[in-house]
Amino acid sequence: MTPLGILLRGAGHEPAHYALVLATAAAAIGRPVTLFATNAGLALFQRGAPLLSDPREALLAARGVAGISTLLEAAAELGLRRIACDAGLRAEGVAASDLAAGVEVAGVVTFLESVGPGQLLSL
Repeated sequence: MTPLGILLRGAGHEPAHYALVLATAAAAIGRPVTLFATNAGLALFQRGAPLLSDPREALLAARGVAGISTLLEAAAELGLRRIACDAGLRAEGVAASDLAAGVEVAGVVTFLESVGPGQLLSL
């Protein structure tokens, strides 16, 4: 199947949540997926998951919609590749040691190579 690359650069819960919705859905139908986060989007990959304390998590759960926590678990089970942008880490002052387990640190070239002739989405 055609690889899918998702560039997460937006701040906050909404872009991070939908990046995970798209990524896990694509992986569930057998597409290779790489989720690449940079700058403000790096909050999704930080240890302690700061986005999980967003009030929308409780709202989504109350409405029967999978939240970031559930989608992160699904992403791990589905083998989704997560890459934190090395330049984005430096720009935001985030240390690689602040990232969740399993998140790679690499650059744009690695991201583009992982997607090859596949599709790219940006949120």
